[in-house]
Amino acid sequence: MDSSSRTIRSTREALASGSVTPANLAREAMQRANRNAGKNTYLWRDPDWTLEEAARAAAIPRSAGGQFGDGRSNLWGVPVSVKDCFDLAGAPTSCGVHFYRDFNGIALHDSWLVEQLRKAGAVITGKTHLHPLAYGITGENPEFGDCEQPGNPGALTGGSSSGAAASVLEGSALAAIGTDTGGSVRGPAALCGLAGYRASLGRGDWRGGAHLAQSFDTMGWLFRHLEDASLLADIFVPGKSSIPQKFTTFAVVHDAFLHDTEPAIIDGLRRVERDLRALGLKGTTINVGWWADSYEIYASIQASEAARLHAGHFDRMPPAIRERLEWGARITDAEIVVLRKRHAEFRARIDELLHEHELLLMPASPVARISIGADNGEVRSRILRYTTPFSLAGVPVVTIPCSIGGMQLAAARESDEGLLALAAQIGACRSQS
Repeated sequence: MDSSSRTIRSTREALASGSVTPANLAREAMQRANRNAGKNTYLWRDPDWTLEEAARAAAIPRSAGGQFGDGRSNLWGVPVSVKDCFDLAGAPTSCGVHFYRDFNGIALHDSWLVEQLRKAGAVITGKTHLHPLAYGITGENPEFGDCEQPGNPGALTGGSSSGAAASVLEGSALAAIGTDTGGSVRGPAALCGLAGYRASLGRGDWRGGAHLAQSFDTMGWLFRHLEDASLLADIFVPGKSSIPQKFTTFAVVHDAFLHDTEPAIIDGLRRVERDLRALGLKGTTINVGWWADSYEIYASIQASEAARLHAGHFDRMPPAIRERLEWGARITDAEIVVLRKRHAEFRARIDELLHEHELLLMPASPVARISIGADNGEVRSRILRYTTPFSLAGVPVVTIPCSIGGMQLAAARESDEGLLALAAQIGACRSQS
C-alpha cells in the first residue's frame, strides 16, 4: 500500500490481523527516511535501534479488548517520529542547534513522552528536525539546513515542527510528535497539507522535554488523514476516559481579519464551513478586531521566558535567534507584569467566545507556501497573527487540511477528545464523498 493512502486505523487493523508486523512497517519506514532534498528530516536516527524497538513492540502480548480487539494501544506497532526536543535514552537532544547537541551529550533517560510512546508499543523512527530552539515558524535552520518538503522542491515545511511534517510527507512515520508554542504544529500542517493536533495547555508531562516558553508550550501531533484524529489523544493523558463533547455550534472569523489571506485559502475555509454544517452544526460569523493585540502580548512573553531558559548561552545561538533572546532579556519585570495582565484578559475573552459558540474556525496560515532562500520575516509575522490568539488561550486546536492550506478549529480547554472526534467525522465524510 502507498504510504500516502495508508491510514493509522487501516495500519492498526492490519497489525491486529497479523497481515503486517511492526518489523515490516519499521523496515519500510527506514527506507523512506530523509527523502527531502536536504536529507535532514531526522537529526538523529538509528535503523538498528528502530528494528529492536519493533521487536520489543511485537513482544507485547495480545489480549482481549481495545479499539482493535487485540488489547494493545492505538499506536501499537505504528511508526512514529519524535521532535528533537524530547530526550530519548542513548541519543543526543539538539533542540535544533549544535551547541545543545554537544552540551547535553547523550541522554541517559527517556523523556516522559518517549516513555509513553514506548509503553504504548509505538515504534520510534528517530528524532526530527526543528527550527533552532523551536523558536520559529518557517523551518529554516542555519546549522542543520533548512527543512524542505519532500516532493515539493523549494518549499519549506514551516516550523518549528519541521521534520515532523517532513517525516509524515515522506512516509517514514505515520504520525509525528511535534510541539506548538505559537503555531509550530499548525503552521507546518497547513503549509504541508497535513492534519495537526495541538493539545490543551497543560496536557502531558514535560520531564525530559525542552521548553521554549512555558506559558504557551503544548504537545501535539502531525498526521496525514483527518479520520485518524480520534486515535491520538490518549498519549498525552494516559488512562483518561471521558465521553467526548458533542458540539452543536461554531463561529467563523469575519473577513475583516482575513484581509491578507490568499483567495484559495478562503475557498478552503468555506469548504470547512460546509463540512461543519453538513454534520448539523449551526454557524455564525464573529468580529475579532481585538485580536490585533495577540501577537504583541505573545511575542513579548515568549521572548522573556525563552531568554531566562537560555541565559548564558545567547552567543552560541544562530544570529536571528540570538537577537530574539537578547530582546527578551531586555524586557523588564514591570513590563512582564503588565503583559501577563493583558494575557489573562485576552484569554478570558476567548473563553467567553468559546462558551458562547463552542468552536472557532479560521485559517492556520494566510499563505500556502514559504520558499527556501526568501526573506521570510514578513511572512512569519503574518502567520503568527493567525496562530497566536489560540496560543494565548491555551486551547486545543485541530488543523483541517484543505486542497490548499489548512484551517484551525479550536475548542475550549480540555475539550480535546470531542474536538478530535469531530475532526475524525469530517475526515470520514470527506473520504466517502
